[in-house]
Amino acid sequence: MGTYLDDFKAQFISNFVNEGRWRYLLNGLGNTLRITLMALVIGIAIGIVIAVVRSTYDKNYEAMRSKGSKILLRLVDGICRIYLTVIRGTPVVIQLMLFYYVIMVTSKNSILIAAICFGLNSGAYVAEIIRGGIMSIDNGQFEAGRSLGFGYIRTMQYIIIPQVLKNILPSLANEFIVLLKETSVSGYVAVMDLTKAGDIIRGTTFSALMPLMAVALIYLVMVMFFTKLISILERKLRDGQR
Repeated sequence: MGTYLDDFKAQFISNFVNEGRWRYLLNGLGNTLRITLMALVIGIAIGIVIAVVRSTYDKNYEAMRSKGSKILLRLVDGICRIYLTVIRGTPVVIQLMLFYYVIMVTSKNSILIAAICFGLNSGAYVAEIIRGGIMSIDNGQFEAGRSLGFGYIRTMQYIIIPQVLKNILPSLANEFIVLLKETSVSGYVAVMDLTKAGDIIRGTTFSALMPLMAVALIYLVMVMFFTKLISILERKLRDGQR
């Protein structure tokens, strides 16, 4: 038992204490959270726009009278469909490398590149989540908006979207957790994220188990922490509706 504990202590010191290697994990964690939060904002913004376009097409296209408006809406909806198909049909790591090595090759800010790429990727999934929420809202809510003198855009802004966001919160929370874990491939484009930090330690100490377990444990704690926060938020929203 004593030999095992001594070996564990020696491994711990070698992986995390010597030369301040724990700082790799700390810096990597900061970069991971920074990328995730920026990508989340981008993804939600893109998701709302695309969801509104696609749900407008599904609900109002046939009833529209202006031929020009119908052509424009059909064109924009087609662009949105292509975006969704391409983003959801290709691996995120390939998208990341295309952004870093081809599309934004002149940029030196690898964290920003990663955030934009993950944001665009997340936006495709958020769009379908929000669109599903909009389509589930009863048409009477749209009619209520018109009776109040609201146009379609103002009805969406003040009546529909707030209800949708409450209804889809669990799905959005799950997308956030998936996004947090997806950023672990950022190391492919020289971003020193949490996973890359563990890999650097492993390459220095030639000890795989402890750095990988440390990274896995940090991810687990983060997921549990954010899941708890989301659970509290959901409870407050339910209480507010009573």
